[in-house]
Amino acid sequence: MMAVDRSQRTILHMDLDAFFCSVEELLDPSLAGKPFVVGGTPEGRGVVASASYPARKFGVRSAMPTAQALRLCRDLIVISGHRGDYGRHSRQVMDLLRKSAPVIEQVSIDEAYLDLGANAPLPGRQLAERLQAQIDSEFSLPSSWGVAPNKLLAKIASDVGKPHGMVVVPPGQQAAFLAPLPMRMLRGVGPKTAETLDRLNLRTIGDIAACAPRRLRAAVGDRALELIARARGQDDSPVVSEHEPKSMSAETTFARDQGETEVLEHTLLHLSEQVGRRLRSEGYAGSTVRLKLRWPDFTTITRQTRLGHLTDLDNEIYATARQLLGIVWRPGRPVRLIGVGVADLGPPIRQLELFDRSWEHDEKLLQAVDRIRQRYGPSSLKRGSDLR
Repeated sequence: MMAVDRSQRTILHMDLDAFFCSVEELLDPSLAGKPFVVGGTPEGRGVVASASYPARKFGVRSAMPTAQALRLCRDLIVISGHRGDYGRHSRQVMDLLRKSAPVIEQVSIDEAYLDLGANAPLPGRQLAERLQAQIDSEFSLPSSWGVAPNKLLAKIASDVGKPHGMVVVPPGQQAAFLAPLPMRMLRGVGPKTAETLDRLNLRTIGDIAACAPRRLRAAVGDRALELIARARGQDDSPVVSEHEPKSMSAETTFARDQGETEVLEHTLLHLSEQVGRRLRSEGYAGSTVRLKLRWPDFTTITRQTRLGHLTDLDNEIYATARQLLGIVWRPGRPVRLIGVGVADLGPPIRQLELFDRSWEHDEKLLQAVDRIRQRYGPSSLKRGSDLR
């Protein structure tokens, strides 16, 4: 296979600014200029999904508990959101982008990469300016854009330009552009890695780029060379038009910490049904089941097990997740969040009737099923083929 030359690429990254909030302002113009968030209620232990820029001036940010956001900003308005409208506006923008570049990779509801290819009719900056203006005029949505030789730089450039900005990184200026930026802006530098780098007095991306590989390897292990390459602006990852999902999951945060076996098992069942239903609707099955737990102090753990075969059945997902729960959780210990996921996805390769049904002869599992049915009603869990 002939190698693809990505050394002379022009990549655009588009990010819709405070997207959920921007859509809410379209639905209710009186919100413009006010501090508000889209998220869950503080009584239900909700979290912020999106914060308006006036709210961000108070330190409010996404993924923050709503109760904490209200403490930071007393006049904060909390909106539950209109999910259907977000999807509709996103599709309109993404349809426009798909008509404007040979390859587009949508990475989220409000974010996408465009690869202009070798024969682009317009220079990168000119096309980005045209699309930004078009999204403004046609959809009344602000967007930020980054134009660069690769995906890594284009993403960072759009972040630097927020809100409603346009940042262009010319070829050959990658390292110079990155050098003064905070090291936390570099992909792969999470909270723990940032603490490690901070102890080494590596505060900027330029500091990482100039760090001796041996010194960095002693601190972060085998990722050292990859971090140094990124800090120098090197990235060869392609823009991919279609993404295969790596996993599917569902989770819930309890209104109050839960330590009852029946409550956790019933929640596991409900989440397993959600995951199974989505797998079947999208034509996937997976061979790895994951359990996620978050304790009241926000410590989060995940455990997983490989089945040895693909499944998209609610009962197998639930039975496996319940086994994992029994390994890592003791009855009575409070749980803040619980989640179930299926990974290592592929197309189902067996008819449902041929799946191993040996779980139906597991007396302990059947007893647990009966307890759930007695407490929450017969519709909570059905035996046998009704679970498929």
